[in-house]
Amino acid sequence: MILPIVAYGHPVLRQLCTDITPDYPELKKLLDDMWETMYNAHGMGLAAPQVNRPIRLFVFDTEQVYNNSDEEERKQFEGETGRKAIFINAHITELNGTPWSCDEGCLSLPGFREEVSRESTVTIQYCDENFVQKIETFKGLNARVILHEYDHIDGKLFIDRISLIRKKLLKKKLDDITAGRVKSGYKMMLPKK
Repeated sequence: MILPIVAYGHPVLRQLCTDITPDYPELKKLLDDMWETMYNAHGMGLAAPQVNRPIRLFVFDTEQVYNNSDEEERKQFEGETGRKAIFINAHITELNGTPWSCDEGCLSLPGFREEVSRESTVTIQYCDENFVQKIETFKGLNARVILHEYDHIDGKLFIDRISLIRKKLLKKKLDDITAGRVKSGYKMMLPKK
């Protein structure tokens, strides 16, 4: 089932999310719904707070980008291939590598893109969908998407990483998203007034 994506301004996007246990209600259905929702919205990642669940869970798929990219675009992957994975109870253990800037967008902020600087390498501890504990290091675009989704489960948004002056200049556009005066191409859940 395609879920509505929470729009900028909704309080769940600013919550520090909590870990879950294997008996979390209807987890498999939630994961299936998150994949369907993400693909329907043409996203590379989706975090649980974006579907109104304040839990430490996100999905991402860079395979779709890698498989449809030309050689020049694949350089973003720094020698890695695309990945598709589920991250439950994720916690970053190390951030390093040279920070690099890239244009980012977010399904909770449709039509909104900004240049964001992030570290090029992340080591993260997480559980997969079977609650098998893993620790992995990701680079390039994989790291960028993971860090973007990880921000969501920590109650942060990519616009928190742009300058205050730039954010002030974009206030009207942000207000329009909160008020629902934006075209997204997918169902959205607006903040309650």
